[in-house]
Amino acid sequence: MTNSPERQAMANAVRALAMDAVEAAKSGHPGMPMGMADAATVLFADHLNFDASDPHWPDRDRFVLSAGHGSMLIYALLYLTGYADMTRAQIENFRQLGSITAGHPEFGHASGIETTTGPLGQGLANAVGMAMAERHLAATFGTDLVDHYTYVIAGDGCLMEGISHEAASMAGHMQLDRLIVLFDDNGISIDGSTDLAVSEDTTGRFEAYGWQVLAVDGHDMDAVSKAITAAKQETGKPTLIRCRTVIGFGAPKKAGTAGAHGAPLGGEEIAGARAALGWTHAPFEIPDDIMTGWRAVGSRGAAMRSAWQDRHAAADSVAFDTAISGDYSAAVNDAILDWKRTLAAEPQKIATRVASQKAIAAIVPACPALFGGSADLTGSNNTRVDGQDIFDHANPGGSYIHYGVREHGMAAAMNGIALHGGAIPYGGTFLVFTDYCRPSIRLSALMRQRAIYVMTHDSIGLGEDGPTHQPVEHLAALRVIPNLLVFRPGDAVETAEAWQCALDSRERPSILALSRQGLDQFRHGDMTENQTARGAYIARNAHGDRQITLIASGSEVGIALAAQAGLAAEGVAAAVVSAPCLELFWQQDAGWRESVIGDTPRIVIEAALRQPWDRLLRDGDEFVGMDDFGASAPAPALYEHFGITADAVMEKARVCLS
Repeated sequence: MTNSPERQAMANAVRALAMDAVEAAKSGHPGMPMGMADAATVLFADHLNFDASDPHWPDRDRFVLSAGHGSMLIYALLYLTGYADMTRAQIENFRQLGSITAGHPEFGHASGIETTTGPLGQGLANAVGMAMAERHLAATFGTDLVDHYTYVIAGDGCLMEGISHEAASMAGHMQLDRLIVLFDDNGISIDGSTDLAVSEDTTGRFEAYGWQVLAVDGHDMDAVSKAITAAKQETGKPTLIRCRTVIGFGAPKKAGTAGAHGAPLGGEEIAGARAALGWTHAPFEIPDDIMTGWRAVGSRGAAMRSAWQDRHAAADSVAFDTAISGDYSAAVNDAILDWKRTLAAEPQKIATRVASQKAIAAIVPACPALFGGSADLTGSNNTRVDGQDIFDHANPGGSYIHYGVREHGMAAAMNGIALHGGAIPYGGTFLVFTDYCRPSIRLSALMRQRAIYVMTHDSIGLGEDGPTHQPVEHLAALRVIPNLLVFRPGDAVETAEAWQCALDSRERPSILALSRQGLDQFRHGDMTENQTARGAYIARNAHGDRQITLIASGSEVGIALAAQAGLAAEGVAAAVVSAPCLELFWQQDAGWRESVIGDTPRIVIEAALRQPWDRLLRDGDEFVGMDDFGASAPAPALYEHFGITADAVMEKARVCLS
């Protein structure tokens, strides 16, 4: 192995910055950046198409550091290649409050960070979504506008995580040959040698998924470059390049050990590493000749970007530009209003999962960027509509994705699609399986991505499948995630409005919690206003002065309306409030909230746990819902068994008013 002195010095600059920043922060992970510096230098210098002066160029190659704990690798690369916001001061302020150099890379903090990573395997799965989006957009708009690769650096931990199996299987099946993963094959994890925990044949595993697998010395830059070139020439298969590396390369005592993984090397070890690497410069100091070389790498893509801009200017690019902007609000709003007016003229008693499908059918012509699918529950989630062809290797222009039974991989790929831009992802499964998606849903919210989760079979109302499939705690668990909108619409009109809200929420993901059972339409008349956007509103006023307020979501709005009628027969004036989205309700001004909720006794009805409603319920108020797991029986029997009925609500009202 003989690397050119110039390139070796460039790689050693990455190592030095990683050592110095982790040491200054007194925390961090120096080992991976030091081990992968050679491979990363080759990738950025010879293969990755990007322009540091235009970080958002739509046709840039994407780079994902899935092994996000090694964040100083990407920070060093962004600084050295000349991204304007990644300054030396930011490197020196690594892991400190207010810096853009967080402990793990965070999307939105710094240009050039394509996704938030750190939870291992998520970045790899995001990259699968990015590669899907690239193929889909290339088929839709042509390769003059969309023609790029997605590169990943992943570690042993990424490949141990279960999500990597889902993502890699999906990528192989879809033949995503523009996905290239550099595996930091250093054989070390936090506990020590990876032999402690894994013994599978990684090459055989990925070949079984349908990947090409290459193996190289990760410190031999020429070998790494040839492998990347071979990967780009492969058709029909994604590529895993096993880069055999030494963690903490250059550290005299800790290299090749777990001691280099997740703690500062210490002054003595850093001095030894500097001597071994021939790096004589002060902490954070990069000599002019090395910096000049790196800045040339950062500007290497300017000509490619300029040529792309010429092609873009010459093309009929209106549809492409709209897709990249993601702004379809005006067309979607018109389509939803037209659909709501149809419902006003012809009310429908349907499950909200069916109402969602009808809403999608109304939206697709207005929003061709919708790129949806289901985790093997298309017929149950009602996520596919007429005119949606299947996305696969033979038809990448298709807009409907069969994700298979891979809920976690689906959700992470949706994040990758959203991050890539040009397509708006939605994906379906049962609400109970948000548990399988939760880490990716959380990251959707953290990254402020518009990912739409169509989650059906939302309560004991699904019936005979029983408590394994009946969500009880899930609404509560989802509502506590910051920046996540949880919609539980009560009829076809609210379902359409929830879709409108989800598409309008450019920086928030949404959950649509939808019923299996048919629900009466209670919204009629003027459909101009999207009342779901208020979070909660008066669905039926009290007859006379309000004496009590019944608040419900989803399928239980019908129960509240039945209880209102029963109470009216007893001379009690109850108002019914539909609350399809608590997050939006709490965003409203105090005057609106007070006008809706009032100051009379309150009863909340929801076939789930009480916890999310405690902010609204006071001493003396009541809750009708679940406090345990469900059971297997027809839905009407379950509602009777668990006491979620109009009669139960009326009895609670009598207690409140006594």
